[in-house]
Amino acid sequence: MSFYEQLATATQTDRAYLLSAPLVADCLQGRAQLPDYLAFLSQAYHHVRHTTPLLMSLGGRLPERLAWLRRAVAEYIEEEIGHEEWILDDITAAGGDAAAVRASRPDLPAEVMVAYAYDLIARGNPAGFFGMVFVLEGTSVALALMAADKIQHALSLPNAAFSYLRSHGTLDQQHTQHLAGLLEQMDAADQQEVLRCAKVFFKLYGDVFHGLSAHQAAPCN
Repeated sequence: MSFYEQLATATQTDRAYLLSAPLVADCLQGRAQLPDYLAFLSQAYHHVRHTTPLLMSLGGRLPERLAWLRRAVAEYIEEEIGHEEWILDDITAAGGDAAAVRASRPDLPAEVMVAYAYDLIARGNPAGFFGMVFVLEGTSVALALMAADKIQHALSLPNAAFSYLRSHGTLDQQHTQHLAGLLEQMDAADQQEVLRCAKVFFKLYGDVFHGLSAHQAAPCN
């Protein structure tokens, strides 16, 4: 069994917490409301806009034993840069106010998750950041494309309102294969840090989903 497979097995309970969020069930069962989708996009914007800065910080903090990861981090940066703008475009296409979202503050769960990621890189073992990558990309592969189809059918929104979910669902399928190869090359201690942090990020990302409600939606025009 590869380490990636071990990681997926060891985090099943943690993943279940995220998937138990009512909003996830509503989206996958075609019951999503427009305020729900706008709320999701709003919080997605607030953490996705930190992806590139986090990766840039990570590249500079990798210790010598993990120096071989710098090329992979650089490739991630190239592929991820600017994706927060896709989310703002989706918000506009769905009838939301992208300017208001850009100017807003994140809800506390998203703010805490991002803060933990920065602190992990700055004060902890940077290898643990790949636990966050595992959680976000794995969740995207499992849910994004299916959720996009269900939400679009329920809300009759144009394709232009789903560029983030559909592009990430496809792109992250490639990323998970790449991530599995990277994790396999880490030593046992760094792999255990990835596992520990994956459990933490399932809780933090799960809190983002559990905290969403129609009352937290992005403002509509």
